[in-house]
Amino acid sequence: MILDSLQNAGLYETIHPRFKQAFDFLRNTDLMALPLGKIELDGSNLFANVFEITGKTVDTAKLETHNRYIDIQVPVTDAETMGWIAGVDLKEISEEYKPEKDITFFADKASTFLTVNPNEFVLFFPEDGHQPGICEGQQKKIVVKVLV
Repeated sequence: MILDSLQNAGLYETIHPRFKQAFDFLRNTDLMALPLGKIELDGSNLFANVFEITGKTVDTAKLETHNRYIDIQVPVTDAETMGWIAGVDLKEISEEYKPEKDITFFADKASTFLTVNPNEFVLFFPEDGHQPGICEGQQKKIVVKVLV
């Protein structure tokens, strides 16, 4: 898991061959003006999902992992709290892996919580259990999916 400002994203571009394209998109696009929906950047290798979330509480937000994709999550309109736990510490699957959505849900609880502000990003790797969407009201966010 990595949390930083979009202006520092260049520090992480060499970690994965598709990160530069992903971060160029996030830095050079008016994120507020993006329409809701899926934006393909490199087919199924790299795409962005732009959506509105309805905030959840710590108790109602689900903890999840992905097997095939790395998430780059960016709140657009407001800060969002996200939970994190090392994947090796996840023990209680609540919904089995769904390959079509690349997601597994867990009943475990996050061990750490962080606040991610607009113009910041968090990288969640397949090894990271994460619990996004902890906030109040409606807000716009972007999740860039990077094929491992």
